[in-house]
Amino acid sequence: MLRILFVCHGNICRSVAAEMVLRQMVEEAGLAGRIAVDSAAATDEEIGHGIYPPMRRALEAAGVPCRPHEARRITRGDYSRCDCLIGMDRENLSDMRFAFGGDPAGKITLLMDWAGQAGREIDDPWYTRDFSGCLSEIQSCCGALLEHLCRGETTPRA
Repeated sequence: MLRILFVCHGNICRSVAAEMVLRQMVEEAGLAGRIAVDSAAATDEEIGHGIYPPMRRALEAAGVPCRPHEARRITRGDYSRCDCLIGMDRENLSDMRFAFGGDPAGKITLLMDWAGQAGREIDDPWYTRDFSGCLSEIQSCCGALLEHLCRGETTPRA
């Protein structure tokens, strides 16, 4: 089983949206038995909260099912449990490396890296207020990510 973990600041907007989007894509592709998808926060600010209502509305408008969700923080054990740890911005990457004590296996990437846009970040809609635009970027990147995973690639090509 290939395990994917999406990480953002609070696990109420970007990472949970990526989780729901990729999970839907995996199920539609008949890969639910091969790929597991989860999400977590880099901080403890939103622990226990559900999907932020504007992001939930954007997901629902896009036809993405919203499963029950409670924000959780990354744990040191997530590093060994997961094959791909995917952040939304450079701060998330830094937070993950700190929490995991580094990235010796090279598992930590940005979501945009998978779509051939190395180093580009997914802007936080908490600040931009563009939940639909953020979701559109996430959907595109998750489609590219799934293509890589289906080819057996667990790191994006440069």
